[in-house]
Amino acid sequence: MAATGANVVQNVSSLSKLQSLNGICAIYKKCGPTSADVLNNFKEKLLKEAGVKNPNPRKRKKQQPLKIGHGGTLDSAASGVLVVGIGDGTKMLTTMLAGSKKYTAVGELGKATDTLDATGALVQEKSYDHVTREALEEHLQKFTGDIMQVPPLYSALKKDGKRLSVLLKQGHEVEAKPARPVTVYSLALTAFTPPLFTLDIECGGGFYVRSLVDDLGKALSSCAHVRELVRTKQGQFTLDEHMLKEEQWTLQDITAALQPCPPSDKQQPQGPNGKVKPNNDSKALSQPSSTEQAEDGTEEANSRD
Repeated sequence: MAATGANVVQNVSSLSKLQSLNGICAIYKKCGPTSADVLNNFKEKLLKEAGVKNPNPRKRKKQQPLKIGHGGTLDSAASGVLVVGIGDGTKMLTTMLAGSKKYTAVGELGKATDTLDATGALVQEKSYDHVTREALEEHLQKFTGDIMQVPPLYSALKKDGKRLSVLLKQGHEVEAKPARPVTVYSLALTAFTPPLFTLDIECGGGFYVRSLVDDLGKALSSCAHVRELVRTKQGQFTLDEHMLKEEQWTLQDITAALQPCPPSDKQQPQGPNGKVKPNNDSKALSQPSSTEQAEDGTEEANSRD
């Protein structure tokens, strides 16, 4: 009985500690599951460690003992950095959605698919023998800076509250969303072994790598789709330095990695004139770096792959 009582106290303590967390961190999303699946798995692991019996991460938010969300959808076939907000950290995710990201993408010339990536059905084949490294690099310049881009039909963008990708899979006809302004900070060709080519991309929120590769193939009088996609950075979080792998999804590791929310104006120190003093440390957390992002589309509505 004493041991059982001690376990109950320990579980209550662990759950209280988990619920007291507020901030953002980055976890690794592998190829295959959706971003929502990865987030639910992450949440379930933490709740189980905190002693919650039969946790259901898919419950309505008001019924959840833990508030959690992610800062930008990665397609099922993509991998890499997935930013997660816990507690009040979820309020910072909008900034992460709109912020910049970095991606490494492998494209394949000569084949186009309906999803614009390797998961889709082949819809077109064209010759690519005429495409040279020089020609590809020249066309990359046309897709750098502030450009207009049409999002893919298969995306997390919504119509009447439902994702376009879901509507298509259900057999509904879906019209392409109109072109919208996006920003590409940098675009570099790092490998060219036809039919494959590799791009390093740094861009703003709402940008789709799949659309870029599709448009690039057309501009080269051929066609192309994304073969592989990795998000290497989002905001201040990088794949090499900050990302927590699944075996690190523990209360101890998350607590150590969590970057706290910046204090509210009420909490920040005031100067003699009553105005809030600038806080450079919190600014770095609340504003992602101006150099990154790529294929996100927000499912959530603004950023994707």
